[in-house]
Amino acid sequence: MTSIDGSVALVTGGSRGIGKAFVDALYERGARKVYATARDPRTVTHPDAVPLALEVTDPASVAAAAARAQDVTLLINNAGSTTPTSFLNSPVEDIRREFDINFFGPLLTTRAFVPVLERNGDGHILTVHSVLSWVTVPGADGYSAAKAALWSQSNALRLELQPRGIKVTGLHVGYVDTDLTASLDVPKVTPGSVAGQALDGIEWNAHEVLADALTRQVKAGLSGELSALYPQLSGEQR
Repeated sequence: MTSIDGSVALVTGGSRGIGKAFVDALYERGARKVYATARDPRTVTHPDAVPLALEVTDPASVAAAAARAQDVTLLINNAGSTTPTSFLNSPVEDIRREFDINFFGPLLTTRAFVPVLERNGDGHILTVHSVLSWVTVPGADGYSAAKAALWSQSNALRLELQPRGIKVTGLHVGYVDTDLTASLDVPKVTPGSVAGQALDGIEWNAHEVLADALTRQVKAGLSGELSALYPQLSGEQR
């Protein structure tokens, strides 16, 4: 088991939404120190958190954060964002930006902190994926592709880091009740519920955490016919 109590964690995107819930939950479970990163560290509001400037797409910024936080034992790759994209109609630069933030961002951060985690011992990485790692919806082409690639990244890193004593947990979730989903009339889970389930997964060394019913349903459907995930295709087969 990986203990949260006494750990030193770094949460990317730790000033709001799921990231803020992670910071709260880590301190509630006895973390000794939590670095909460943001592009503007002044937006970090937890009174005990250590604000840290970080732009995950900037290698120099990532390197500076790793140099500052040399005592980290738990890395939570939470930072991410999405804008509507279509593979056919959006500028390629917009799609590339989705990969820069949601695939290369976590990769840069992980690569910077692996030596820190290995040196400190009993290291653990949790990376926030999405139900869109396994299914796409119109308007989320770039985001879904980046999250699918991130899932593959975590699977590869899990194998590569296991002999080095570092465990990797992937968190998959659908709609979370944050400001980003405020306009959507769909069932949502709370950020606190997501963070709590994720920390449970870390403590039990789970490979993956599926944090809501939608995500569990989609994951279970991957072995079935594609038309079960995309009903609009159901009339095409003969």
